[in-house]
Amino acid sequence: MDKKIHQGRNIKRFREMQGIKQEALAYDLGDDWNQKKISMLEQKEEIDLTLLQKVSEVLKLPVEAFQNFDEEQAINIISNTFHDFKDNAVASAMNYQCDFNPIEKVVQLYDEKIALYERMLKEKDEMMARLEALIKSK
Repeated sequence: MDKKIHQGRNIKRFREMQGIKQEALAYDLGDDWNQKKISMLEQKEEIDLTLLQKVSEVLKLPVEAFQNFDEEQAINIISNTFHDFKDNAVASAMNYQCDFNPIEKVVQLYDEKIALYERMLKEKDEMMARLEALIKSK
């Protein structure tokens, strides 16, 4: 079953993706174009190749994008890719092996914290001794 690609709908889709209004596209296409003609163009299933080339220049896309883009195929590709990614992410998360012991890391961090605390207490005691000596000397 060969499904027909709706070229006008593809023009509309790509125009909207780029945030271009029908009036702006009509202006870029030339004097004999207006918003109503763009609306009618976007309703046509098949569009003349020379007109497609002109539209492709304005939208900076290849003609093939309008001729070959099929929304259903794109959705299938995206959903299959996401589904595969999700399954692979779950599988890799389940197979993840730590190359370190988390408990040892916690103990190491605790020891570092105690050493820092003791160093701060020592510096405080030294500062107090200097202040006391300063006060006594006056």
